[in-house]
Amino acid sequence: MREIVLDTETTGISPDDGHRIIEIGALELVNHMPTGKQLHIYINPEREIDEGAIAVHGLSQEFLSDKPVFADIVDEFLAFVGEDKLVIHNASFDMGFINAELARLDRDPIPMARSVDTLAMARKKFPGAQANLNALCRRFEIDNSHRDLHGALIDADLLSEVYIELLGGRQPDLSLGAQPADVGKSRNTGEATTLSGFTVTRDPAVFSRPHNVSDEEAKAHEAFLDKIKEPIWKQ
Repeated sequence: MREIVLDTETTGISPDDGHRIIEIGALELVNHMPTGKQLHIYINPEREIDEGAIAVHGLSQEFLSDKPVFADIVDEFLAFVGEDKLVIHNASFDMGFINAELARLDRDPIPMARSVDTLAMARKKFPGAQANLNALCRRFEIDNSHRDLHGALIDADLLSEVYIELLGGRQPDLSLGAQPADVGKSRNTGEATTLSGFTVTRDPAVFSRPHNVSDEEAKAHEAFLDKIKEPIWKQ
């Protein structure tokens, strides 16, 4: 399963006011693991950048003046994201800007259904708690000390770690929260249940010994039975 963790930086807060994308950072996950493939592009927005936005990401018009415009990088961007899911923190913001840029070029929009919003995931998992990227890094003990300013690739990299933690950690198909006692209760009923997001099969065969007894073990067992009056194992 391929997913793209994505972040953008922009000239302001709303594409409806003509603001543009100035940086895209994206990296590839396959089966929720980073592959090392990434895309990082600075873009000339062909307009002024709000002072408030510069305070957030530190990108100036002077720095971006010799960078390609969005029309020059759109094919590279679309080829990288393909048709796969886009993992984004506050997806409506970034998707709004991306689709505004695509509309300017008469390109088809990317459906919101393709996005996975980690902000919504975090708010559902930790209701009432701070859900910004820094807060989630603190919660999951992810080192973000290099994040002095917002940067699209840095943020996408941190978000990939946060996303994996929101899914349940490096092995999301296994429970990291179920205690051994929980599993012990499930051994002999012949049913199935869900504990902390994964399914435990309540089948005694699952917990059966995976190999035959040795000759020494068999002899020791017979010797033990000889000491018992009418053992049921010999009936």
